[in-house]
Amino acid sequence: MLTLTVFAVASAQNDDHKKLPSLGFHFTAIDFTTAADLRSKAIAQILRENNWRSVNRWNPALTVSYTQGLNNNIDFMGRLTGSFLTYPLRNQTAANASTAVSLYMEADANVNVKLLSDNFAVVPYLQAGAGIGRGRGEFLAYIPLGAGLQFNLWNAGFLHLNTSYRVPVSSAANYSLMYALGVSFPLAERKAATPPPPPPAPPPPPDKDGDGILDADDACPDVAGIAALKGCPDADKDGIADKDDKCPTVFGMAKYGGCPIPDTDKDGINDENDKCPTVAGVARYEGCPIPDGDGDGVNDEEDKCPAVPGIASNGGCPEIKEEIKQKVAFAAKNIFFNTGSAQLLKKSFKSLDEVVKILNENPTLLLDVEGHTDNTGKADKNQALSEARANAVKTYLTSKGIDASRLTAAGYGSDRPVADNKTAAGRAQNRRSELKLRSF
Repeated sequence: MLTLTVFAVASAQNDDHKKLPSLGFHFTAIDFTTAADLRSKAIAQILRENNWRSVNRWNPALTVSYTQGLNNNIDFMGRLTGSFLTYPLRNQTAANASTAVSLYMEADANVNVKLLSDNFAVVPYLQAGAGIGRGRGEFLAYIPLGAGLQFNLWNAGFLHLNTSYRVPVSSAANYSLMYALGVSFPLAERKAATPPPPPPAPPPPPDKDGDGILDADDACPDVAGIAALKGCPDADKDGIADKDDKCPTVFGMAKYGGCPIPDTDKDGINDENDKCPTVAGVARYEGCPIPDGDGDGVNDEEDKCPAVPGIASNGGCPEIKEEIKQKVAFAAKNIFFNTGSAQLLKKSFKSLDEVVKILNENPTLLLDVEGHTDNTGKADKNQALSEARANAVKTYLTSKGIDASRLTAAGYGSDRPVADNKTAAGRAQNRRSELKLRSF
């Protein structure tokens, strides 16, 4: 008999590993042919022929089982099996011979003798019992003899493998092997041992303030406190008893008599961590104010020109003088190109050289070069032309020694008109270059 069974597992903390009452359901196979071979052939021949493994010899059946431990090493198992098969009576005659399939039922009781208790992972065991069946109108008595292995699956279940040879007792019963695969579940939970009641407690020693510290050891016997302070309270939880705390309601430190670390400049950074304890500052500068390297009143975090004094309205950069702005704006109006081309005309050079001079005299200034067109022609061509003209101006300036990092060039085609494109005068105004100074 080959059985796959899940049983209840005793708790690892409990010395009693007797199996709990369990109900099981099994898929079973009954094999008469191999049992007959065992009586007529040598085992070596049976193994060589290898027919015993053929499922065609198996008669499928269903089994219900009940299992209960008698002690840690012996289990009782009762089984009820049913199958539709042709039972080969051992006293079969011409009168009772039949090949018809009929219902076959049997019940048996077994004792499983385990070599180890259920708390081991793998437990080998031997099995023996007695059973009776009913088939083809006959009562059929037999003795199942088997052996198996039990595998501990989890703290409440087992895998149980078993095979048995069934020896007939009554004259009509026949020899057979039986195989089964199934599961069984515990019907009850293991009861934990009830510990003995504790002995009655002796009367407690005196503790007037009820803080769990005996009056004999309590430095403040009339006020509830904590053991770490010998029974005295600590309202602010700073580890300093209220009777010794100069600031009993505010968390503090012993070195300041129980008061917090001072913050002289009230900037939220205590004096121990404040590199500028008398001047309000910020944490990222360790309590000091945000620096102003150029002393222009605009701190370095907001100053676009932190190394050059400037004004707040210009991001901390020097103010761009109005006369310089006008000179650059005038130069922009005197930039000329060949018609439909990005080639600068020579008459533009004087104005652009003036811009070069201004940029050399004011090394902190940056310049944006913009190209614009009217709406004559296709938009994509106007866009390309405006970009090419802006880049032509930028190229000229860099050729005169101006660092390219101080210059930007962009074309906007006809997208930003300053006059009406419906008139020739308006279109002429829209065909322009713009030069815009900035500090950052």
